[in-house]
Amino acid sequence: MYDLIGDIHGYAEPLKLLLDTLGYREAEGVWSHPEQRRVIFLGDFVDRGPHQVESVQIARAMVEAGTALAVMGNHEFNAVAWATPDPEHPGEHLRTHSDKNRGQHQDYLEQVGEGSELHCEHIAWFKTLPLYLDLEGLRVVHACWHLPSIDTLEDFVDSQQRILPDAWPDLARKDGAGFEALETLLKGLEVPLPTGYEFSDKDGNPRHHIRTRWWELERLTYRDLAMVPAEAIDDIPHKPIPEDVLPGYAGDKPLFVGHYWLNGTPRPLNRYIACLDYSIAGGHHRSDDPNKLCAYRWNGESELTADNMVWVENE
Repeated sequence: MYDLIGDIHGYAEPLKLLLDTLGYREAEGVWSHPEQRRVIFLGDFVDRGPHQVESVQIARAMVEAGTALAVMGNHEFNAVAWATPDPEHPGEHLRTHSDKNRGQHQDYLEQVGEGSELHCEHIAWFKTLPLYLDLEGLRVVHACWHLPSIDTLEDFVDSQQRILPDAWPDLARKDGAGFEALETLLKGLEVPLPTGYEFSDKDGNPRHHIRTRWWELERLTYRDLAMVPAEAIDDIPHKPIPEDVLPGYAGDKPLFVGHYWLNGTPRPLNRYIACLDYSIAGGHHRSDDPNKLCAYRWNGESELTADNMVWVENE
């Protein structure tokens, strides 16, 4: 059986407290469970938090010892792309070293030591993380289970869903053949707005696509499903999204995702899907709703229950 843990973002102390709460104990640098349960990490180990190196160390040691599995988050993908030279543009990298991108990644680079031996070890380990897991009884992906994108990515991954060494440029560049599919799995599903509609993002740029709450089973209009700044929601039309645009989910296995910075009391999104990212690194400012590192204790059930959500709060 598995204990699935959401986005850690460098918060190693809450991670250790959560592992302890779940019954795991540390011995010789590896956390394990006396009843042979295993963790599945949902990605996003780095960026933002105070103990990013230790967070990677804990997860990596567990994966290598066989007491955990893990999938890649968008922050691990970005870390690899930042550190990887662009073979077609000498002196540049697959993730542009712009001020904006450096700002998002700076805390990690300072903590790990950019270009250090440890940094190189981290990048090598991030490259081994699969994009998703389709296991007996459950599925795991960082942001969105989208079969058309998974089909597209078959040419870019090996039999264990790890990105092939020569596939990184096609996945990292916006004009790459697998870029949009990769973005969907690691960042979520975007859909185009109807002709004539747009909204402004947080930087004031006009946008014609919205990130969606693709897991919703009802209320399927553009406005209901749009993940946009609150001040932009009135610009999104209350028109139904065409049925062939959203992926849907068959519910034949429970699905676990991270990525979405939820708040409130943790609970599954619906009977079959749970998001385990409850904003341990911040993202909302209600004093009565502390940021949480969240897990789900999966015991083989086919429908998910709030009773199996476990979390610790960030002090």
